[in-house]
Amino acid sequence: MRRNSALNNGTADASGVTPGDEPPTSTPEGGARQSAIAEEQAFLDMATARRDRLTEHLEVELSSEALDALEHARQRMLRQQYEELRRAGEGLVFGRLDGLDGTVRHVGRIGLRDDVEDSEPLLVDWRAPAARPFYTATAVDPQGQARRRHVRTEGSTVVGVDDEPLDGSMTAELVGEGALLAALDQRRTGVMSTAISTLQREQDDIIRARATGPLVVQGGPGTGKTVVALHRVAYLLFTYRKMADQAVLVLGPSPRFLQYIGQVLPALGETAVVSATCDTLLADIPVGREESRVLAEIKGRALWQPALESYVASLLPRPRELKLRWEGDFYVIDAATVAQALASAVQGRPYHRARAAFAEQLHHLLADAVAEQRETLMNEMEEGFEDILARVDKGMEQDHRPLRTSTGSDVDGLLSEEEIEHLRTRIAENATIARFVEAWWPTLDAETLLGDLLSDRALLARMAPQLSPEEITAVSAEPAPWASSDIPLLDALADLLGDADAPQPQGEFVADHARRQRGWVYGHVVVDEAQELSEMQWQMVLRRCPSRSITAVGDIDQAEAAHRHTSWAQAVQAAFGDRWTAAELTICYRTPREVMDLTEPVLKRAGSHNAPPRAVRSSGIAPWQLTVTPAELVDAAAQAVRELQQRWHGGMVGVIAPADRVAELRAVLSDVPVLTATQSKGLEWDATLLIDPQGIAAEPRGWNGLYVALTRCTQELGQLILTP
Repeated sequence: MRRNSALNNGTADASGVTPGDEPPTSTPEGGARQSAIAEEQAFLDMATARRDRLTEHLEVELSSEALDALEHARQRMLRQQYEELRRAGEGLVFGRLDGLDGTVRHVGRIGLRDDVEDSEPLLVDWRAPAARPFYTATAVDPQGQARRRHVRTEGSTVVGVDDEPLDGSMTAELVGEGALLAALDQRRTGVMSTAISTLQREQDDIIRARATGPLVVQGGPGTGKTVVALHRVAYLLFTYRKMADQAVLVLGPSPRFLQYIGQVLPALGETAVVSATCDTLLADIPVGREESRVLAEIKGRALWQPALESYVASLLPRPRELKLRWEGDFYVIDAATVAQALASAVQGRPYHRARAAFAEQLHHLLADAVAEQRETLMNEMEEGFEDILARVDKGMEQDHRPLRTSTGSDVDGLLSEEEIEHLRTRIAENATIARFVEAWWPTLDAETLLGDLLSDRALLARMAPQLSPEEITAVSAEPAPWASSDIPLLDALADLLGDADAPQPQGEFVADHARRQRGWVYGHVVVDEAQELSEMQWQMVLRRCPSRSITAVGDIDQAEAAHRHTSWAQAVQAAFGDRWTAAELTICYRTPREVMDLTEPVLKRAGSHNAPPRAVRSSGIAPWQLTVTPAELVDAAAQAVRELQQRWHGGMVGVIAPADRVAELRAVLSDVPVLTATQSKGLEWDATLLIDPQGIAAEPRGWNGLYVALTRCTQELGQLILTP
């Protein structure tokens, strides 16, 4: 084996910043530093005491018997406030703004007021408008501020402060650069943490953007797009309180990714959030089969939506004369009346809801037919009875007897409105009538329907004429169980079939209700790694958020999915048309310059016309390569991982390899994650060991995958290069 470049561990200082790259923020020195820390410690102690008093007060109120008498909305608000206070212990205070007018505002995880009514906030919530200059003020645009201070804490102790004068005496490219770089140089733990103390201006602009339509955020590796997406959720739920009644859906690329980000929103006090992947949106239908990229691309096309709509429409019953039996008699509803009722019932409704609407009309039609027939029979009986009485009267006249007189009590044969309504109820509850409706307009199942469609080539050709004969053959040859690309088709069918209307419960458990209901309508949807979604998966998103209040973040240059989109315009055209807003993150915070310098030629090989994001930090560690033979690979990987773990003790090491080598490496490297490039999306480690980069590049869309793999580390990148 041969090492191609030396590992350099000695060029970075303790903060991870190379000489000459010291941030332009200032740290008070000596006595001034201790005085500043003591000042911030005193404030933190005061804020913590206030938080503790409020928490105890709410705890008592929530446990009291009086709580039961409060309305539901009030109970929910109190519980939400309690949870926010309870979770805000770590990092309660992290910033301070000194205004040009002498005002001082502290910024923190939550907002706090002291005991005095109508007083200024003791602590400003990071999401409040008053806190925005903490993220956006610069020396050029100080926004009324003279200084910004970042307060670094460990538990309940202030351990450091970083000051940024905003009077033009110092200029910094980054907001709170010292605090940001310190956070970036911390060891990875395998769990994403919040970043409310180190958000940058371009990130904050996106976080606080209006939620009036689709916002598509392009961000290269390490630009913080996932951080932005999650903090945007927290900001929106804080700013638009009604959004919490509908919950927010966060769609990620994999269960591993969702586990990685799982603590961010709860740490920010947000619970009205459902996390899922596109594969898990239909909770009762598991993905049980891998399929080829060719099939995945075919099934992901937008053409399936109109094809499935036509398919379900073809299953609606056709108008004809209906003959129903009720209490021994037959009643006929003519074809014209049935056609009118059918058209009225369908009117844009899903299949099963249209069926329910038609059944209700049929109950009325049958009740009316029964009432009319009874009236006719009674009239006929009365006419016959009157003939008999007329002959009797004539005989009595001849016999000189008194004639019969009308008493006004003759039966008219009409049913009262109450009697007709009672008849309709009996018809609606009648099992025989229900069986008749079921036979004529049967209940359908999405899985059965899709199986029937995909297995019938002639039917497929009629419903999806855009598919070629070869594509139809490929699609119809696939057996069960379902693959990932089948889930959007099943979701579309389930939506077209519909189910009974279900009310959307509100309250602190709104996320639990939303998670269980396929048809839940969310207040907002966040899509991470959005470049991977197929056109049919975008339809799944739109069904869950018809208001199109959507934030999609991703990197089009990291796309590895089977679809052929190479731009955001192509990726979202079928879902959004031209009605979407673009935003971009341009600065790479995570991946060091030494690694990002490797990415430009990879991007070009991937067919991208974009420049990689600009890295603003250096780890001082040059990427290294080790050349090995296939026979040496496993042992060399194990040795390299051991060395990386020693250098990054307390942090995380990850291994990325071609798909066909993952299994053998996992068997040996059981204490570190061994993933494909696709599986590593959105994750980060202190050090990455990249196995056989040429093998990754040779996979479908492999240069995009290699771009992903190269950019997962925060400090060190090592590569094992295979030689014959």
